[in-house]
This record gives sequence, structure tokens and C-alpha cells, in this order.
Amino acid sequence: MAEATDQANDKQVVTISDMITVGDLADKVGVPVPKLIGELMKNGIMATVNQKIDFETAQIIVEELGLEVELHKQEVVDPLETRKTRELSKTAAERPPIIAVMGHVDHGKTSLLDAIRGSGVAEGEAGGITQHISAYQIEHNKRKLTFLDTPGHEAFAALREHGAKLTDVAVIVVAADDGIKPQTEEAIKFAAKAGVKIVVALNKIDKEGADVNRVKQQLADQGLQAEDWGGDTITVEVSAKTKKGINTLLDMILLLTDVEELKAEVDGDAEGLIIEAHMEQGRGPVATVLVEHGHLKQGQVIVAGNSYAKIRTLQDYKGDMLKEAGPSTPATLTGFKTIPRFGDVFSVVSDEKTAKKRLQSVDRRNSGKDLAMSSSDLLKMINKNRTTQEVSVIVKADVQGSLKSVIDSLNSLTIEELAVRVVGSGVGNISESDVTMAASSGAIIYGFGVEVPVNVKQLAAREEVTIRVYNIIYELIDDAKELLSSMLSPEIVETEIGKLIIKGIFRTTKEAIICGGEVTKGKAVPKVLARVIRAKEQIAEVVVESVKRQQQEAKEVLEGEMCGLQLKTDKKILLEEGDRLEFFTREEVARTL
Repeated sequence: MAEATDQANDKQVVTISDMITVGDLADKVGVPVPKLIGELMKNGIMATVNQKIDFETAQIIVEELGLEVELHKQEVVDPLETRKTRELSKTAAERPPIIAVMGHVDHGKTSLLDAIRGSGVAEGEAGGITQHISAYQIEHNKRKLTFLDTPGHEAFAALREHGAKLTDVAVIVVAADDGIKPQTEEAIKFAAKAGVKIVVALNKIDKEGADVNRVKQQLADQGLQAEDWGGDTITVEVSAKTKKGINTLLDMILLLTDVEELKAEVDGDAEGLIIEAHMEQGRGPVATVLVEHGHLKQGQVIVAGNSYAKIRTLQDYKGDMLKEAGPSTPATLTGFKTIPRFGDVFSVVSDEKTAKKRLQSVDRRNSGKDLAMSSSDLLKMINKNRTTQEVSVIVKADVQGSLKSVIDSLNSLTIEELAVRVVGSGVGNISESDVTMAASSGAIIYGFGVEVPVNVKQLAAREEVTIRVYNIIYELIDDAKELLSSMLSPEIVETEIGKLIIKGIFRTTKEAIICGGEVTKGKAVPKVLARVIRAKEQIAEVVVESVKRQQQEAKEVLEGEMCGLQLKTDKKILLEEGDRLEFFTREEVARTL
């Protein structure tokens, strides 16, 4: 809501929050509600007095009305940033470091963690690629280290960025035989942006073609100068297969974090982040949390986003029961009433009554968001000269983290003439209600890591609804790219063949011209197009029917040679000596995203 107004530069300055109802905006900028609604309707948007619009939309409407009002957005503090800058008390104690493992899709991140933990995770991943964010804690030299195994494909950019923000150290895995890839560059940027320390694990050093120095040069090009090259970036040569260098890598991580003197509050109520959530048969909503401060215990009540839980079970990553989980500890818990969202901040409250009150407050703040009109929606309406095709999709995934990543990746495919519109989403198997919604909205259903029951398949067949299910994220995104690409209008590509200057005109009819000239560039060939240029201006476009050299048909006549031409035209053109012909081909080329 508006918090303040004043005068500046002869304009009324109004401060509003990120979302505001049409009625409140009308009141703050001093215009009648019907006038504001009318302006929205003029742009093809049916709005009500209680419909919410975002800040950018409000700016557009104010400009459209020509009001002498300048809107300022009320600053909202990100709770993640607030807790990052939290002042620690004198009782704060040392905590384990949190390490995110990042890198290219097949450079061995999960295999490296597999070697560190001595388990067998990689074999269980679809396509050998980590599909979900996972957290593990190990012990090395009697000290604990917490690892976040973040998904490796570019489609999980949102997850990976969030993962970097949660961590103290980012281990960038680079295959010594393959070098830095776009996803590696992306991971480096995310880690640098989050301000975390970077350690580079040069993996697969035992493979044929491994070239450590080449990779170090590529790292230097990215601004990461290896220590043995005079820089300050720690690089460790490892092999996930033989476990060579694993202990050295862990030693380096601990050495790096010792300088940081990592601490957390151990007293007081626990707080942290939801790093995974999904529905599990027989257990209900299951969430993986990362505790940042305090100790989380079984039986406590926590609030996370728009959900709450009385903790029924608390387990470590191996499934063993925990009495409590302290700072930097990942834990899996049950007891949530609904599935919390990935990235939600959780905190302990005194009881369920307090939790419900907290959620009511959240609900009031979020009320009307489903009716909210975004600035992108409004701009699409205002710019009526642009025709944008929309592809409606419904997304179902097995866990919240993957759901968010799939939706973000699909939305990133939107371009000026093609837009992906997510009309429905959720965690769990594809249901009959999903098919019904798809049938009414003309949507395609994308499933990730979920199943389609037989009755749902039968309903989809009857309703002619397309369902596409994948277990590997980039295959789903590639499918969506292919679908969108098929809807793109082809690109018209012209290729220059050669140029010729007219030396003589022998015959002119309404539909044909026979002439001769000298090729001045490239070559002259039959069955191509030609522009007729006179005094630097194009006066016509013709088709080259045939090319002759010394009265004989020729497949091509090269630069510097003379030739005769038969040109086809749809109207009579009077060529003149000195006119120029520019030969070219024109073809339609399918476009891809």
C-alpha cells in the first residue's frame, strides 16, 4: 500500500508496494476508479476494483493516463539477505561449512560426491544426472562438512543459483579431458555473484586426453587464476573413479573455511531453509531442510512460507532418526500439512495455534495475487501490432525444486512472437483434473518424474489431450523447444551469387528479356533471382531462366566472362545498357529457439 507522498520536480511522488489493487492505486494517484478501469479496458483488459496489479503495470497505466505522478516502489527486504547480515551474539559457535558442488552436466559432480560419501548415488540418477537438489553431511578429520549436490544441467539455473546463495564454498567440477563448458561458466558466475569461496576440482585426470594445464588456462580466462599459476584459486586434481585427491580436496575446503571462522547461533529457536519437498505415499508431505541457526527437534512446530508442520519424524540423509539437527545440518522431516515451497524460510513457533495465525497473516498478504495483472500481460495487450502465439502448458513434477526449475526453464523459452503460458502446476502424479483443465484450456501436460495412471491415460485419449512425461530435465526442455520451434515462422535467407553489367539488349517482351553482359563479381547461373539496379536503385526483380556462353547453355559463367541471359518477368521492363543485375537465391529456413 502507499506509504508516503511528496512533491518533486513538479510531480506528485507516490510510494507503493510491489502489488496494489486497482482501487487503491486510483485513490493514491487521485483519479476515479471507473477512469482507471476504463484505461485498462481500452487496452483489452477486463479489471475489477479489487484486482491487483504489479508496480510496473501501475507505472504503465499512470503514463497512459498522462498523470503528473511519479511512482516509487517501496523497498522490500529479502528475508534471505536479512539473515545473511544477521549480527551474531557472543554465544555463537563454530559450525560446519556448507559446500555446493556445481559444474557441467556430465563432468562427474555426483560421482565425486559418491566417492566422498562411499555410496552409490550416481547409478540411481536418471541418465546419470542429478535431478534434484540433495544434501549430505560427512565427517573428515573429526570435522563435519555439509554438501549440496545441485543439478548440473542449465535448465536447473534457478536451483543452482539458489544453491550457491546457501553456501560458504562452491566446488566447481571441471573434467580435465573436456574443459570449461557454458554450464561451468554459469556456475562460476553464480558462485562469484553469491560471494562464496571457489575451489576447482579437476576431475577425470586419469582419463585419456586429460590436460590440466589447458583447463587452468581456461579458468584464468574466467578470472580464476590457479594458485600454482600465481593466483589465489585453489585447484585440486581428483578422480572420482579411483578416489585420488579426495582427501586433499576435503583438506583444502576445511583450510579455506578456517579463515572464514564460520559461526552460527546455537541457542534459541531453529531457523533455516526448505531445500526440497515432495509428497510421499504413506508419509504425506516430506521436506528436506537445511538448519542455519539453533537446533531443530522432533515435536516442534515450524512455519515455512504458506505451510506449517508439527515435526513427526526427523531423519538424516541416510534415513537414520535424529533427536535434533543443529546449524549447517540437513534433515528430512514429515508433518507438514501441505507441501512447502523450495527456498521457503522456516522458523520455529511455540504451537500450532501460533502457526495458524502466522499463516492467516501470509494469506492476507497474498490474497488477490491469483487475480494480479502483470506488466508483461499489460504490455502484450497495449502492443496490438505484435502477434504473439501462446502455448499453454500444465506442469506436474515429483518435488517442488524440480517443479520450479521446469517452470522457470519453460518461461525462459518465451520470445517476442511465442510465449509459454503455464496454466496449471503442482507436485504429484498427473490426475484426471489435470486432463480436464488441459482439455478446457488447450494445454499440453508435461510431467517430470511422475506417473500417469491408466484411467488418466484413457481420459486423455478421449479428450485428445497430449501428455509428455520425462525423467531427465533437459529432454523435457528440448521437447518444448522443438514444439515451439515448429510454430516459428521460417526465416527468409538470401544468398548473393554474383553481379553482371548489361552490355546489350536483344529482345524485350511483356514476360521475357534476352540480353547480354559481363560478369563483374561471383558468377552468373540459371534458375536464380536477380535484382535490376539502375543508378543505385532497384527497379525490378526477375528470374534468370537460362545462361548461355557462345550460344551454348552454360551451368555457370565466372567473373570477367561475357554471357547471354534469358530473364523472366511478370511485367514489361525496359532494360538499358549499363543496368546491373545482382544474382541471388532466396529460401525459407526453419528457425529454432
